Amino acid sequence: MTRTRLGRIAVAGAAALIAATSLTACSGSSGGGSTSAATTEWKLTTTTAAPSGDIDAYTFALYAEPATLDYAYAFDYPDNQVLANVCESLLRLNPDYTLSPGLAKSFANPDPLTWVYELRDGVTFHDGTPMTAADAVASMNRIMDPEVGSSWFSVYQNVESVTQTGPMEVTVKTKIPDSQFNLGMGGSAGVVESAATLAAKGKDYGNSTGGVNCTGPFSLKQWKSGESVTLERYDGYWDKDLRAKSKQMTFAIIPDATARVNALKSGSVDGSWMVPLEAAAQLQASGKGDMLYAPSSATSDLVISNMNGPLGDKRVRQALMLALDRKGILKAASQNIGEVSDVLTTKLVWASASPEATRTAFDDVTHYDQDIAKAKKLVEEAGATGKELTYVTAPIGNEFAVVSQATMAAAESIGLKLKIQTVTPAQYTALFSDPSAREGVDLFYTVWYLSSPDALEMYGVLRTGDFSNYGGWSDPEFDDTVNKAIGTFDPAERSVLTAKAQQIANEELPWLPLTAGPLPLFLGKRITGLQPSMAFLYYPWAAEIGKR
Repeated sequence: MTRTRLGRIAVAGAAALIAATSLTACSGSSGGGSTSAATTEWKLTTTTAAPSGDIDAYTFALYAEPATLDYAYAFDYPDNQVLANVCESLLRLNPDYTLSPGLAKSFANPDPLTWVYELRDGVTFHDGTPMTAADAVASMNRIMDPEVGSSWFSVYQNVESVTQTGPMEVTVKTKIPDSQFNLGMGGSAGVVESAATLAAKGKDYGNSTGGVNCTGPFSLKQWKSGESVTLERYDGYWDKDLRAKSKQMTFAIIPDATARVNALKSGSVDGSWMVPLEAAAQLQASGKGDMLYAPSSATSDLVISNMNGPLGDKRVRQALMLALDRKGILKAASQNIGEVSDVLTTKLVWASASPEATRTAFDDVTHYDQDIAKAKKLVEEAGATGKELTYVTAPIGNEFAVVSQATMAAAESIGLKLKIQTVTPAQYTALFSDPSAREGVDLFYTVWYLSSPDALEMYGVLRTGDFSNYGGWSDPEFDDTVNKAIGTFDPAERSVLTAKAQQIANEELPWLPLTAGPLPLFLGKRITGLQPSMAFLYYPWAAEIGKR
């Protein structure tokens, strides 16, 4: 992506770990663990028991206050897990990472440069006004407006125009064939907001003063800055199958991880996404609810941000990968919840791929088992022995500390020097948005998640010249493969090309994949009904929760 990816990285890298969660990702396996002291038993959970009935109210904890509820900028975990229950998109990203009709009851792709969306009749915004095609056009064109500077701009980077072509019909014309555009309509890039509200609220839209006026199962009732965000059931909601089972739900803003865990243990808060993994065992033993582990689309990675230094030589990147004690990282940072990963995606985003392409993408790749002797030899061959690397980290959470120390140990074990530079969380976040912040920086840590049901989203950002290709890596074969995949509309055919892109990235290592593991969730004993999934950032999960 261009501008949008900086937001996602700030989310996945900085914000996720400000929560001190040790969040990693899901490889799609049914992982488990032994009972050693540093291991927590776990398994993936995709469903919870159906509710016994409705509930008046319940509370979820947020590790940080939303920066905004403006769909054009919402790229953080706190922002999107709230917004997912209030605002809706043309398509719906389901918990199993499939797409289904949302505010658009159907869509068509009559030619490679055209997408046509037929909107539902009878949908109303929270102020009671009907949704129209004009609202969808205004909402989508707003993301394309360079004056807005939307974090989702890159979803529209190949769009020529968005126009109303019927009473409830919207037509999107693209400059080149772009299979990824429609896949992005299940996220914030596809949100439909009232055009009248956007015009009336102006710069206050999406903040604690202006609020939002969308179509979801909940409306925004109150936002007390620094304290809470309260939603109430919208009784005029169009989708009867997702009618909210609670009259009200509140997000309690609790930045301190210890206080958040204590609130869950005491039962004063009913649930929380992204629970600190170091607290998983004590929460499970509290008797106040269940620790659950949801499928995730995220991987933990080291971003190579300087291809002009020693890491510009592939042999040095491979050597560092071989030297890293990734099993040790998994144990120390994540209680062995998850697994080591040699690739930059998880199987959650390969659901529409052909079985053969998936096998190729995950099995027919290099597996970088730790081998110090081999790594040291590669460094010597590259003439990099004694060269210094600069690694930037921040005092964000346990996982940051674990990864930085493991990287230093790996570098020193193979004859490299590593200087660790600690910056503030804000300065760390700037690494993803400001090229000047990356000057002289060789690598840094992030957790990167995908928002569409296609692994190609990951590899599109590593093409030559892409905003999020932070190190300036360039590989003509990779670029050609990804560009061909973007123009391929059949999911199975596209997955073959995406598997090839994953193989190239696995060999060239523009980023170093570390681990993959689940999304931790605590569900209190009063509530049940949701489907645990990374799709909680876009799917109206809170509407499913009722009385246990």
